[in-house]
Amino acid sequence: MSGPLLKDPQLAWLFCGVLVLLVLASVIGAALRRAAKSDSSRAAVQNLNARIRAWWIMCAIFALTLLVGRIGTLIFFGLLSFLALREYLTLVPTRRADHRTLLWSFFIITPFQYYLIAISWYGFFAILIPTFAFLFIPTRIALAGDPQHFLERAAKISFGLMVCSYCLSHAPALLMLSIPGFQTHAPRLLLYLVLVDQMSDVLQYVWGKLIGRHKIAPVISPNKTWEGFVGGVATATLLGAGIWWATPFTPFQSAELSLVIALVGFSGGLVMSAIKRDAGVKDYGGMIEGHGGILDRIDSLCFAAPVFFHLVRYLFVP
Repeated sequence: MSGPLLKDPQLAWLFCGVLVLLVLASVIGAALRRAAKSDSSRAAVQNLNARIRAWWIMCAIFALTLLVGRIGTLIFFGLLSFLALREYLTLVPTRRADHRTLLWSFFIITPFQYYLIAISWYGFFAILIPTFAFLFIPTRIALAGDPQHFLERAAKISFGLMVCSYCLSHAPALLMLSIPGFQTHAPRLLLYLVLVDQMSDVLQYVWGKLIGRHKIAPVISPNKTWEGFVGGVATATLLGAGIWWATPFTPFQSAELSLVIALVGFSGGLVMSAIKRDAGVKDYGGMIEGHGGILDRIDSLCFAAPVFFHLVRYLFVP
């Protein structure tokens, strides 16, 4: 294997830092398990340890994509889009007349979106789903001849394709950015985005459990508190600023971008939670122990990825 993880020492050091954090989290989780006395504390620790085990698995998969290289990364994120879209569409009502539209969404539009990244065709990548797919989906549904709940069906399919395929595809699209002096190090930007986004999620959860008192949106997401939000976002921002050396950013720029990632990622989690509550379910699926489904884990990344991508492209690509 000759992927970027073996060729880029700073990327390898950054990934080693992630492994150190996981080891530390595993040690803390084991200590908390032994110290837990009440049923509620044991349940909270059990949930935390399940999350840590899931993180080990996800970290191993992500490392494999970095070892394989650009194509492996695109295949990995393409699969994530496919699974996330499948989970989303299980919660929204579709009709028999929508089957051909769904076939196009899963097997033609989504793969083509990632193919455009593979050939670095930014212009078409940026408009394929927001323009062409947006117009194609309601047209295809109309051709099926079933007008019942037409607008609702078209809107829900379009929204799912936008979030799960278009927005998420901006994460691996970072690999096609050519930043002066940073051309061969784009995988660091991808790891940076994923690390800051996911650590913001984790830290908001931890701070919320430690000092959380005031609910942000108790009906939509009962576990989100203002204290957890502020603590998690602030800590993730400091983390992003601390790893500026792996990016083309200055420490202050890194802190600003990390703050944006954390804030937009929070909105993603809140919006996708609202969809679950409307559907009357707790999770999108049960594929990941301790995390629910794929979409439960990447909801914040789906929102943060396009914003981060376009900020970096606008500010750092000539």
